[in-house]
Amino acid sequence: MTVPVFEEYEPAVDCTCAGCAAQRRTAARALPARQGGYPAAHGARRALVLVTAAGVVLSSGAADAATAAGHATGPARTDAQTDPEPATPQGEKGPLKGAGASGPPSAPTLRATTRADIINRAKVWVSAQVPYSMEKYWSDGYRQDCSGFVSMAWNLGGNEWTGSLGQYGTRISREDLQPGDILLFHNPADPNKGSHVTIFGGWTDYRHSHYTAYEQARPRTRKQATPMAYWNNSDRYVAYRYRGLTGGAAGSASSTAFPGAGKFGPGADNKYVTQLGKLLVARGGKRFYTEGPGPHWGETDRRATQAFQLAQGWRGKEADGIPGPQTWRHLVTGTGRGIPAAGAGGSPNTATAFPGRGYFKPGRSNGHVARLGTQLVKRGFGRHYLSGPGPRWTEADRRNVEAFQRSLGWRGSAADGYPGPDTWRRLFA
Repeated sequence: MTVPVFEEYEPAVDCTCAGCAAQRRTAARALPARQGGYPAAHGARRALVLVTAAGVVLSSGAADAATAAGHATGPARTDAQTDPEPATPQGEKGPLKGAGASGPPSAPTLRATTRADIINRAKVWVSAQVPYSMEKYWSDGYRQDCSGFVSMAWNLGGNEWTGSLGQYGTRISREDLQPGDILLFHNPADPNKGSHVTIFGGWTDYRHSHYTAYEQARPRTRKQATPMAYWNNSDRYVAYRYRGLTGGAAGSASSTAFPGAGKFGPGADNKYVTQLGKLLVARGGKRFYTEGPGPHWGETDRRATQAFQLAQGWRGKEADGIPGPQTWRHLVTGTGRGIPAAGAGGSPNTATAFPGRGYFKPGRSNGHVARLGTQLVKRGFGRHYLSGPGPRWTEADRRNVEAFQRSLGWRGSAADGYPGPDTWRRLFA
């Protein structure tokens, strides 16, 4: 009789099969918890697998043993549905690694960045489908887990974790969320249970029940509609805004406030012209610049600005190539449409050009009001109408327009219920 053979089986770190995932989660739950800390152990516990070799071919016995352990022996499925609520353990705080390393992290420092830059960096990982890992580092030096992903998107000097990311941000209300902000849950009792962080990419509905989340979760970086604030522990997620943001948030850099029309146009030579050029390049205007953006205003700056304005659906004086407050706000906050590529057919056409703000005032009655109401109903924003929309402007029209504007993430005067060129373009796009 052949003596049973015991061999050690270690689940693969990045294997997505049910057996490996279950063993990793079981091992993680068994790790000791430290108040506010992180368990030092990273590897999954080893499980002993009994391989019965009597009367069978050794290779078959090994394969059966692997199957009994829950580990797939064949290639991983490519058609498996992504788990909407993945396990999200994380690595420790530490420096950048590999090619992206720049020395050990020092005291928290804030590198200036824009909302557009944050989202664009997040999209790089989404496009690359970076595999989730607590121990591996991507080519940019950031750890391939949820907090490493946010460290990368926020352009931090090292790899942070859910217990330290908050110190780089300012706590905000969920209603104030804008693209580039984060939703963070840190469980100090056991950081390996539930702690997670996502990047807010914008609301997906006017009720603000779902948002576009950029996140690093098994099996790879993803972008998808997610219930506010997350699939589990929803009430425990806290919204933060990066403190180094140059995007117009309270307390952010003064260069985000519109410096005035006098800083732009023929003869202008200052840092704001350079900043404008860089923002335009980030939004698709690189082809207009034969050389990098500089402080001296030129025809290149005017044409790139005009292309961005036309992309928003603006015409006439609103697309004269000279930035105004609304153009500047879109650029520094990363909102609005980017400049379409050359040969892409220009800016998207709307069903009809914006007729002007004067048509949408109390007491006004015209075909534009009726057209607006019909489109609001078509887009699902007609719940304030007691009867079908008509040509006379009413409070119901204003409230429905406001609901549509708020669904875009706008607040304050940007969501006053009165349509402007940007509201009109987005409604009819």
